[in-house]
Amino acid sequence: MPSEFELISRFFNRSAPNALLGVGDDAALLAASPGMELAVSTDMLVSGQHFFPDVAAYLLGHKTLAVNLSDLAAMGATPRWATLALALPTTDPGWLELFSRGLFDMAARFEVSLVGGDTTRGPLNLAVTILGEVPAGQALRRSGARVGDDIWVSGDLGGAALGLRYLLGEVELDDAEEVESCLMRLHAPEPRIALGQELLGLAHAAIDISDGLLADLGHILDASGVGAETEFARLPAHPAVATRLARAPRPEVDLARRCLLAGGDDYELCFTAAAGCAQDVLDAAEYAGVTVTRIGRIREEPGLSLLAEDGSAMEIRERGFDHFS
Repeated sequence: MPSEFELISRFFNRSAPNALLGVGDDAALLAASPGMELAVSTDMLVSGQHFFPDVAAYLLGHKTLAVNLSDLAAMGATPRWATLALALPTTDPGWLELFSRGLFDMAARFEVSLVGGDTTRGPLNLAVTILGEVPAGQALRRSGARVGDDIWVSGDLGGAALGLRYLLGEVELDDAEEVESCLMRLHAPEPRIALGQELLGLAHAAIDISDGLLADLGHILDASGVGAETEFARLPAHPAVATRLARAPRPEVDLARRCLLAGGDDYELCFTAAAGCAQDVLDAAEYAGVTVTRIGRIREEPGLSLLAEDGSAMEIRERGFDHFS
């Protein structure tokens, strides 16, 4: 069984070209680029709370970094450095090899240098602090939404939540392709870094959807002091969710609706932009290789309304994920 320092050296000590000094000293040394501000985010993944203990180690490594990258995407930041803190019940070399490979494959894709961290014995717990750069004064924030803005969402929603319900035995999926699609949305989210960067100077406010669309859009509304109308029929549902929304059995429709509106783990971007900039938004998304959908508008009246196809208000029963509820 490797010691703590052998573990770090074998699995996590990689070159850090973005840093003045990386892993191996008491602290890393970093230098921000001229004219840039630092964006910093920390996320913790706890076994049994955020992931199943038997999830594939490679995919867990991927997700551990991806959820932090998603926070930077929402700010329009370019990823640069990360630290990793690990609590491990045992030091299983096979598991660590796959986990670190998943983590470093993501790091290589987004040119992130791992520059430090910590390890200890304990229940499986993974915490990343990520740092990125954004041009001074240009970071996307939750507080910038303006009355009259269009509300947009990237990708599609609800697939990860439906995959979780499948693993919990609460729903059956139709075939192996549906299972694979939903589980990959859950275990291997794709951070929308390129889209966030393209939205700098175009979007007024942004957030990543980690706790569910209604909850995270609500954070934009609260921070900006505005309200919103969203159109249920416009929401971009994952194909497996859309299939269930169209079915007659009420339990399946209700579950699909919860996944779409409040399921969480989507890691797509929700953002607002001036109504006259729709084509610019579509062009930015095309350049970033991501689909986007306009789902509503920002209004002055506080609160969030969900509209049916006939324009009538739908009852909102769903709530987003909350660790303490």
